[in-house]
Amino acid sequence: MSQNECLIEASVEDVFAILTDGWSYAAWVVGASRIRDVSAQWPEPGGRIHHSVGAWPFLLDDTTMVLEFEPLQRLRLQLRVWPVGKGEVEFQATKTPTGCRLVMTEQTTSGPVSLLPDRLADLLLHPRNAETLHRLKLTAERQ
Repeated sequence: MSQNECLIEASVEDVFAILTDGWSYAAWVVGASRIRDVSAQWPEPGGRIHHSVGAWPFLLDDTTMVLEFEPLQRLRLQLRVWPVGKGEVEFQATKTPTGCRLVMTEQTTSGPVSLLPDRLADLLLHPRNAETLHRLKLTAERQ
């Protein structure tokens, strides 16, 4: 499991506007290179983003699905990255005097990566997730 947090000088509403805009996913999620489709259900549970990961010409098509959604508080997603496996990521937002505190928690749930010890998995996930939050922060603060 890996956990990152970020203080964002933007409202919780602005942060969730980005988190719930499936078409913006590739702009701030490290590794996502393009969005192929966003289901009409997004960001409600069962909603999906159909995206590609990697760099051309080495792209893999995958999906991310909403598991739980509490508007302006929490978004929990199931990630699927073939052939590595599956994982879950959760974003929790709280209001601060200057904006928003966003906590991102990710854990692998199946596949070869899930066999790694937590400490090693964190070494792989933590830097990537820090950059993901940094990109989201820049986007939110620009709005």
